[in-house]
Amino acid sequence: MKSWKLSTRIVSGILMVVMLGMLLLSTAVGGFTRYEVTERLDNSLQEVSERLQTVVADRMRNQTSVSVAWLPEAGPRTLAYQVLDDTGHIVLRSQNAPTTPFVQGGKVGFVNVAQFRVYVAAPSTDHYHVLVGEPTFHRQEAVRRAIMISIVPMLFFMPVIWLLVRLIVYRALRPMDRLHDEMRARGSGNLRPILSLNLPDELLPIQRSVNTLMERLETALSTERAFAASAAHELRNPLGALMAQVQMLGRMLPAGSELDERVELIASRTRRLARTVEKLLQLSRASSGIAFRRDRFDLLAVIHVLVDDLSCNVYDDVHIILKTNRISKIFVYGDMDATGILIRNLLENALLHRNIARPVVVTILPDGCIDITNDCAALSPETLARLTNPFVRGSHTVYGSGLGLAIASNIAQQMNATLSLCSPLAGTTRGFGVSIRFPDLETQTDNQDD
Repeated sequence: MKSWKLSTRIVSGILMVVMLGMLLLSTAVGGFTRYEVTERLDNSLQEVSERLQTVVADRMRNQTSVSVAWLPEAGPRTLAYQVLDDTGHIVLRSQNAPTTPFVQGGKVGFVNVAQFRVYVAAPSTDHYHVLVGEPTFHRQEAVRRAIMISIVPMLFFMPVIWLLVRLIVYRALRPMDRLHDEMRARGSGNLRPILSLNLPDELLPIQRSVNTLMERLETALSTERAFAASAAHELRNPLGALMAQVQMLGRMLPAGSELDERVELIASRTRRLARTVEKLLQLSRASSGIAFRRDRFDLLAVIHVLVDDLSCNVYDDVHIILKTNRISKIFVYGDMDATGILIRNLLENALLHRNIARPVVVTILPDGCIDITNDCAALSPETLARLTNPFVRGSHTVYGSGLGLAIASNIAQQMNATLSLCSPLAGTTRGFGVSIRFPDLETQTDNQDD
């Protein structure tokens, strides 16, 4: 679906309506201006003709031949006139008037002829007709200038209207931006209701609905976390007691007893069940959004604790090499417990599926990226693509729940971290590697070698 912005649509809609309105207004103003200018020029032409009729009446009494009235500074825009007798012959004209009559036997009123708009005055008692013509191009020029004076300011004002509309719309939408920022800041680590933001009436229902949703979400998450904690307590204790009883039973059996194998099988299945329950509880916690909190902590300290714990207490003959590249601290933003679950699952996955003769290598790159690699048979691209799905295992030769990488991927997404898998390792035909990069991290280095 194509994305769009409300502000852009509002500005475009308003400007379209304004521009269309101004176009219609300009057309109406142009037509009205043309009509008014034409009317005023016609009135002036008629007034000149009627006054000239009176003036020439006295002069024409003794006129016996055609004469030309030379007007000072007569130009192409100057009015031209002709005086005709009853027979239609010119007896007097201005020097800029044509030598032939404007019209023959014209009625009183306005007449359009080539290059002139002519007004024919009513004949005098001496039977002389006065015809006054105004150059057409002068009239058109006057109309054009009047229209330009009326319309051009509107055209120049359009960019100002565009800027004002944008400013008003964006100022009106600022409360929506504040509401968006407050909603974006909400998460599992911040479910506080949105306080009063002085929002318009149209946005108040959205704020109330979001606050209601936050309350319901906080209740649901609290219930789920309480259930996960209770389930962990209720399941670990019976499994721990069962494991203790099985170990006691194994010690009570005489050496070489036929029941040793069965006791060892029960102990092995109990340990697997305990690990599976632990992974399911971690998956439940990860799905409930425990990693949305944004606290600042040292990631490298968490990695040191997990490497020491796994090397000493969890697996026998574990060999983990940690290369820090002289980085002493890595500060990231997130939930420390969730990050510990993430790194622990990645390390356990590497230890579980590694070649027993080769160590797991944890490398801290100079940019803060963390690489965890182990030696094993290379995985197919199809298996690698599905490896972060729950209950998908890359190898069936060793026992695993298929949840470790799914838990790690879920937590990484909540922390906006990038989790990348590769197999085989670069430059080899074997191995499996996990690379994780946290956003907005800060590193500190020292001068000591690993």
